[in-house]
Amino acid sequence: MKTDAPLKNDCLDAVQASPEVLSFLSQRRSTLVKLMQNPGPNEHELALILRLSARVPDHRKLSPWRFIVFQGQARADFGEHLAKKFACDCPDVEDARVDFERERFLRAPLVVGVVSSPVDCPRGTPKWEQELSAGAVCMNMLLAARASGFAAQWLTEWYAFDPEIERALDLAASERMAGFIYIGSCVEPLTERARPEVEKIIKYWSK
Repeated sequence: MKTDAPLKNDCLDAVQASPEVLSFLSQRRSTLVKLMQNPGPNEHELALILRLSARVPDHRKLSPWRFIVFQGQARADFGEHLAKKFACDCPDVEDARVDFERERFLRAPLVVGVVSSPVDCPRGTPKWEQELSAGAVCMNMLLAARASGFAAQWLTEWYAFDPEIERALDLAASERMAGFIYIGSCVEPLTERARPEVEKIIKYWSK
């Protein structure tokens, strides 16, 4: 099985039907963080997940996204920022809720922040296209984590949009969080959830 990323101009496998991939996609669903535990990906597995996450449509090859990895003690350290900001915004909240915010990133052994980082493009690639590319990175990460044998959930929540937390993450003024991907091992089998009736959201255009 090929997992090493090809180099520029390397020949790629021809497009072909893959029932295995279709079956994999048919079973994909997010895993609630409360169902995650150790272990998370090791160094090699994480490197592969991040490398595959970056294989997304990217008009003009701008790479308008980047990663922030939270592992080990870094999860607890970042939790202190969350607890302090939450307590400041909600001074009357119970201590137990502040503790919950403090321990948010401890719910999974690995959290990866995906930063949407648009690039000024003289040739005019719209910012919206670049932000969609960052969203594709998040989706690829969910798929790569699951294909590596791990559970994953894409979350934003309040801290993805808070200016003070953005400063703690050292985001530039033009950047924003596309999401935080929680990754770990699943503690129990998943059950399917309700899905949209796709036939109701399809329109075939004609003049």
